[in-house]
Order: sequence, then C-alpha cells, then structure tokens
Amino acid sequence: MTDIEQTIADNIARSLAEIPHPALPKGTNLYGSTKIFPDYRAEDGECYFTLVHGIAHESSVSFVAVLQATRALRKGFESAIYFYGTGAMNAVATRGFPTTGDNGFPGEQNINDALTTFITEGGQVFVCRFGLALHGHREEDLIEGAIPAHPLDVQDAIIHYARKGAIINSTYMV
Repeated sequence: MTDIEQTIADNIARSLAEIPHPALPKGTNLYGSTKIFPDYRAEDGECYFTLVHGIAHESSVSFVAVLQATRALRKGFESAIYFYGTGAMNAVATRGFPTTGDNGFPGEQNINDALTTFITEGGQVFVCRFGLALHGHREEDLIEGAIPAHPLDVQDAIIHYARKGAIINSTYMV
C-alpha cells in the first residue's frame, strides 16, 4: 500500500469513528405521531377532484396526487383524477423495460399500480387526448379503465366539479 493509499485508509477509519452510523437503532421514532385534524369522512354527495399536470417519475407530484385521490375515495368521496398536458403520460400501460409492465428501476410501475387500484376501487381517471398526442401515446396505450377525454373537457370538468362543490386539488410540475 502506498503512503497516499494508507493516508486515505486512515482518514476513512477516522471519519467512520467520529459519529456512530446509524446513531439510532432501526425502529426509533424520529417524529411525533399526533394527528392535528379530525379524520374527516365524506358527507352525502361530496366530491374530490384532482387535476394532474406532471410527468411520471420526474417528481413525486403525480404519484402523491394519485395517493391523495385514493385516500379521498376510501373516505367516501366521489373521487376523480384528470390528467392533462404532460400528466397524460401517467396513465399509460405501455410503460416498462424491457417489456411493458416490467420495472426498469424499482418503483417504475408505482403510478400504474396506484391508478389500477384507484380505478378498481371506483375512482374515475380522465386522460386528455391532446396530452397523449403531445408525447406520442395512443388511446390504446391507456391503463384499462382510464377514460380518454377531449382537450376542451379540462375546463368543463373543473366547472362541473366546482358546481358540485368538490374539493379541487390541482397539482402542477414545472
């Protein structure tokens, strides 16, 4: 071992000895668990409408929006998601590597799996046809149960759900 390699090895050993890793044993609570607000449930006829304009896997925005819409559905809300613009890519079944449905990296199918769960449990998923076209996807590429929608439906869907008194969650990624 050269002098430089020995110095590096000594520095590594010194660095590791400075602070124990990990400092806390697995299972140690790092944060409190007090929930501040009541666990609200839907009242008769209440709706939860989610708009998503974010690219799958570019941030957590799209995935978290699907999880929130699913939680609202499970709380009894009529729940719908509308993917538009770049968001349309979130609803395609043709994602995967080396074949469709495969995880090219861990979690690649998270959004697909979450949307399938959402639809199976009774949620509606609308997908803008223009958003699909912008990124070379076809209607036949959509996850089973996703509803293709005209680009002019985005605004009218917002009006529809607003008139129904829906809670509207609009997510946008730049």
